[in-house]
Amino acid sequence: MKYSYIARQPILDRDKQTVGYELLFRDGPNNTFPEIEPELATSRLLSDHFLSTHYDTLGDKLGFVNFPYDSLVNKVPTLFPAQSLVIEVLEDCPPTQELLDAIREMSNLGYTIALDDFVPRKEWKAFLPYISLIKFDIRAISIAKAGMFINSLSSTNIQFIAEKVETHQEYEEAKLAGFDYFQGYFFSKPELLQRKSLEPSFITIVQLLVEISKEEIDYRSIEQLISKDVSMSYKLLSYVNSSSTVITKIQSFKQALIYLGEDRLRKFISLVSLASTQDSKPEYLYSLSIQRARFCELITSHIDGQLESGQAFLTGMFSLLDSLLDRPLIQIVDEISIDESIKLALTEQKGVLGKALMLIKAYELAEWNTVSALGRDLQISDAALTECYNLSVKWTAELLTVNN
Repeated sequence: MKYSYIARQPILDRDKQTVGYELLFRDGPNNTFPEIEPELATSRLLSDHFLSTHYDTLGDKLGFVNFPYDSLVNKVPTLFPAQSLVIEVLEDCPPTQELLDAIREMSNLGYTIALDDFVPRKEWKAFLPYISLIKFDIRAISIAKAGMFINSLSSTNIQFIAEKVETHQEYEEAKLAGFDYFQGYFFSKPELLQRKSLEPSFITIVQLLVEISKEEIDYRSIEQLISKDVSMSYKLLSYVNSSSTVITKIQSFKQALIYLGEDRLRKFISLVSLASTQDSKPEYLYSLSIQRARFCELITSHIDGQLESGQAFLTGMFSLLDSLLDRPLIQIVDEISIDESIKLALTEQKGVLGKALMLIKAYELAEWNTVSALGRDLQISDAALTECYNLSVKWTAELLTVNN
């Protein structure tokens, strides 16, 4: 049985009443933050504990979640209900115009924005009209210094949280300095929560990525895919029904998909796909699978013939299934319903798709003589191949950061 883990640490008001929890990603029972990319940590935390079970995790309290820069500028927080989420802007986010535009838009949509581990700098001044909460790490910035900053903003509606409060004396000093909320070991260490993990089928994720890569989304195809995967079904309906704008509970996948619309549906599927990366496999295998899929699709778009883009996409995507699933590729393709031309390309390198796949592998290994020979065979120029490759890299990067 697989489990997912999360730690929550309470945030209390001046009367020591809990108003919310900071949610902290964990990858095991040790209750320590693992060595993992911040974007992946946030995606997995949101997928496991906000898309499906945030009521169990939070009750009627607010959930404070750290969002890295890319998630913020791509407005990933807007996937979740504003009334139960506090968006924490990580301290290493650069105060760019792009970030300011995203923060302004999310604030105007009713989201509560907090600056985490804040260090006062003039570059953040333009952000302050859209900020509701500022968190000071009192181990990094003294209570006295933080109090001076709090006093300078007394005419605003911004409230302040003292982090890493470890003693009663620090709590009393922080209250006198003007802090409104408090968090730290004096009140509670992070509490570890464990739950059974619902992992979407990798094949379902692949097929859903194929669908959202199309210019026009086929809702019927996506409905059929989601309805066959218990994890995706559960996360989709739980997520949609948690929205404050849903008056009557949504009962069907079709209703849910229409409610989301194309933009949010693409973000939802991208988020879950990134969060479904298996710990036992290097993350690059997943991103390379997606990159190969797009590269193969772009290559075949230059080739005259009857190939559909979806066939090429699946050929590239499935080309690493043996490494991902630790099983011979021929066994895997016999178990899934795919076109015979894709099977032959994957297992015997036959047909146009087989040549395209060989070309892609040679390109990755910088075997340029083989690349040129296969390119001539497929009647695609070196310049066109380079363009296809660069576009596939860009597309994959955008997809995995849940871009629009």
